[in-house]
Amino acid sequence: MTSAARWPRDRIHAGFENMSLPFADSEFHEAWTELDEPRVEGWELFTESMGVRIYRRLDTVTGLYEYKVFGSLDNCGPDLCANVYMDLVYRKQWDSYAKELNEKDYDGKTSIYWEVKYPFPLSNRDYVYERERRDLDVNGRKIWVVLAKSTTVSTCPEKVGVIRVKDYKQSLAIESDGSSGSKVFMNYFDNPGGMIPAWLVNWAAKNGVPSFLTDMKKACSSYQNYCESRK
Repeated sequence: MTSAARWPRDRIHAGFENMSLPFADSEFHEAWTELDEPRVEGWELFTESMGVRIYRRLDTVTGLYEYKVFGSLDNCGPDLCANVYMDLVYRKQWDSYAKELNEKDYDGKTSIYWEVKYPFPLSNRDYVYERERRDLDVNGRKIWVVLAKSTTVSTCPEKVGVIRVKDYKQSLAIESDGSSGSKVFMNYFDNPGGMIPAWLVNWAAKNGVPSFLTDMKKACSSYQNYCESRK
């Protein structure tokens, strides 16, 4: 790792040096280097459409797949993409699957609560997770990285009729494509629990990611108007 991407001056918020952070420097390095050299040995190409390539690898413990996504967002700069991705209030406007999404203090630490709508007759899922964003300068390259992982907090009990997702992780790396758009890398694993057919999980992965990126692009195009309307 270069010295430019190593320490607190690359973190988005001042004062992080004195906080206990959930992610190591090496995890951020691992995420952004996939933009240069995708590590897909041992992974299978699951689908490719709309300029998005999705790879998957079977997790032998759960029987579910972990995914890597490589794609691009035209006419959406990386700084804008990162801001839209981090804005939970705005996401509730453009993400129709987000029933509840907010940041709170649980057990003395800041975490995010997220309830996701599932189609009938499936139960909704909810998450409690930690998230950190760093804006990196890597030898003059500007790269935005966001990491997230599930966490357990005693002060956020499970809801009746909603299944708590306890095994979730995601990493996102964004960089300019050299023009007006962004190169995007995403790695994620999600164990939704319950009795969900394998075909439905695979369908969601195959169709959900390109759909999410399309929605994200639309959200980016409307973000300036949204911010101005809140002034």
